Amino acid sequence: MKKAFKFYLSLCLSLLCILTSFASIVYADDIYVNAISSIAVDCETKIVLYEKNAYNPIEIASTTKILTALVAIKSGDLNKKIVISEKAASIRGSEIGLKKGEEITLKELLYGLMLRSGNDAAIAIAEGISGSVDEFLKLMNEYALEIGLLNSHFESPHGLDSTNHYSTAYDLALVTTKAKEIKLFNEIVGCKDIDAKEYNFTRSYHNINKILWLLPNATGVKTGFTGKAGKCLVTSVKIQNRDVVIVTLNCTPRWEETKKISEYVDKNYDFKKIITKGDVLENVSIKNGTNNVEIVSKKDIVIPVKKGVNIEVKVKKPLYDVYAPLKQGEGIGMVEIYGDNKLLFTEGLVAKNSVDRKNSLMLKLHKIKKLIIPHKS
Repeated sequence: MKKAFKFYLSLCLSLLCILTSFASIVYADDIYVNAISSIAVDCETKIVLYEKNAYNPIEIASTTKILTALVAIKSGDLNKKIVISEKAASIRGSEIGLKKGEEITLKELLYGLMLRSGNDAAIAIAEGISGSVDEFLKLMNEYALEIGLLNSHFESPHGLDSTNHYSTAYDLALVTTKAKEIKLFNEIVGCKDIDAKEYNFTRSYHNINKILWLLPNATGVKTGFTGKAGKCLVTSVKIQNRDVVIVTLNCTPRWEETKKISEYVDKNYDFKKIITKGDVLENVSIKNGTNNVEIVSKKDIVIPVKKGVNIEVKVKKPLYDVYAPLKQGEGIGMVEIYGDNKLLFTEGLVAKNSVDRKNSLMLKLHKIKKLIIPHKS
């Protein structure tokens, strides 16, 4: 029972840590962005560096295809050849010119999806992975909830205007940070041109995302445009050797505004190491243990800190009794990082050392000692 309790408590603390870090917001009052909705998020910590109406549901056009690509990479066989249907070949809007009956690998379709914004590629991917668009949409919406997209709903894999197809700048940033954990996704969205012969593809592809040429530190990701959504852009940029995702929705000057946000972040934030991996942060007493446990972070914690903001670190020990045995690397406690009294980031901590359980004789002697020597408060 104790092990089960420790497991579920650890799980709850981990979820709290994730949700808290996702909710961390730093508002920017000294920049104006000409967009209906926009945001900048540090990929690693999910700390929000700038936002404007970023939590309001809005049309998102072809930026939808970021989730389509992520689900496809996660669920599909990249080498599988997909037979192009009539539905895929006849879809309206941007396309890569797929013909009914063609056989194209999922990997090539992903390049066509992200570089050329092919609606036909989106339909082909959905049908090739799930058998139908409707079944693929179930995967999209389920996975969206799984990764924390709480204000989004998807009615297509391509993003053409429809009544209940929407997301937020924050959710789009979140799904992009998730996608950027995948090497192939980064390779695709960062490509300017693909030669058919070099990749053994049926076609060559030129990336329509101009941000890759206009912004030297840009590494992707996806454009979008429809009548209702206006001009949209999700961009990943390298700032101080960190990945930052910038989203601008319904933004006519999307290239200029993305550059403005990138420059704002670079000018106003420093990425500082707050905690070093392995440094002892606290010492915790373990019930029935042969010794105490030292708690540490399992990684360096580097966060974006706005200039002029005072940082405070608080280490939270468990509020419950922790019983031996305890294994090295097991989760115990957490650290909270504040900036001017606002919670910026939370991370779980782990045991630096193992703690064995006292044997029966040691436990009996310990009980006798407690009876003989009064406890001093």
